[in-house]
Amino acid sequence: MYRMTKELSASHDQRRSQLLRGVLDLCLLALIAERPRYGYEFVEALTESGLDLVSEGSIYPLLARMERAGLVDSYRAPSAAGGAPRKYYRLTEAGAAELSSGRTTWSAFTGAVSSTLGT
Repeated sequence: MYRMTKELSASHDQRRSQLLRGVLDLCLLALIAERPRYGYEFVEALTESGLDLVSEGSIYPLLARMERAGLVDSYRAPSAAGGAPRKYYRLTEAGAAELSSGRTTWSAFTGAVSSTLGT
């Protein structure tokens, strides 16, 4: 019984991870739209939202791709704790447009899925 419960739990986490992977970029854009953030702040905010499957290791490559695509830009600012400067990310105009488009797409998609699932 324990093994079956453990397998179901692993399957649930895998599904959540796959779903999140498809929209993590939009989640990051939405968080940046609130205010500029640095890497670990994304993990904290996502965890607070219930998306606790995300690590810094998965966020930084995505932020780098988004920066190369012109959706975000970055700047360095001193750490409030007095440590090394932190790299903050802020939304560009193209990033704001991508977020708006992504929200529309997500809303339509989740509506269709909810309708299909009967929720």
